[in-house]
Amino acid sequence: MPNEREERQRESEVLNEIEPPKRYLVLLHNDHYTTWAFVVEVLERIFKKTRAEAEQITAKVHNEGFGVCGEYSLEIAQMKVAQTHALAKANEFPLQCSIQEV
Repeated sequence: MPNEREERQRESEVLNEIEPPKRYLVLLHNDHYTTWAFVVEVLERIFKKTRAEAEQITAKVHNEGFGVCGEYSLEIAQMKVAQTHALAKANEFPLQCSIQEV
């Protein structure tokens, strides 16, 4: 029967083997139809960015073709993408998001 020290050692080894959950970036993609103001609104409402952060990300999307909205667990990233697509569709914009593993 293992003593308390051996049991703690085994627990520690198991905890060291557990990998942290994977992280994912949510990317917003540029298009020629979605307005700057709407992209800023999406970033503020869905991604909880400040106005300054939203403007900076929107500029990156416009100038570089995409911008990073945030880093999340897979489930949260998927939810943010779905919310963005639903809001864009409701406002008749083709705005697209994607998920990229970090």
